[in-house]
Amino acid sequence: MKPNFEQFKDIPGTTIFTIEKTRQGYHLNEFCMSLRTAENRVRFLADQRTYLDEWAMTEEQKQAVLDRDFQKMLDNGGNVYFLAKLFASDGLSYVQAVSTMTDMNVEEYTAMMVAGGRNIEGWRSKKERGEA
Repeated sequence: MKPNFEQFKDIPGTTIFTIEKTRQGYHLNEFCMSLRTAENRVRFLADQRTYLDEWAMTEEQKQAVLDRDFQKMLDNGGNVYFLAKLFASDGLSYVQAVSTMTDMNVEEYTAMMVAGGRNIEGWRSKKERGEA
């Protein structure tokens, strides 16, 4: 029996990594995992487009990588644990990378998380925020 993930689509800032997302992001995540080796990181950073073209990713996925649009990568099937290989290759910490998916800078994001995370008021529903 397949769970109904539709109920979670209304929660702002939530991407559910479903089997469909797994299939959609397979090549993107494989690319990210290739960055585990120093040789591949050097090749990628030297000529990113050429390296990306070796992978059967969609153009939208490739552009998201080139733009370092981590939210777009998540939307296109990226898994944050695999994406970590990419932002680590750029010398970014987890906090630095994740803060790019918010409307906050690194210091503001860090302070929010140290204080216990995002206040749920106003963040319970996309419909309530007019984002539907």
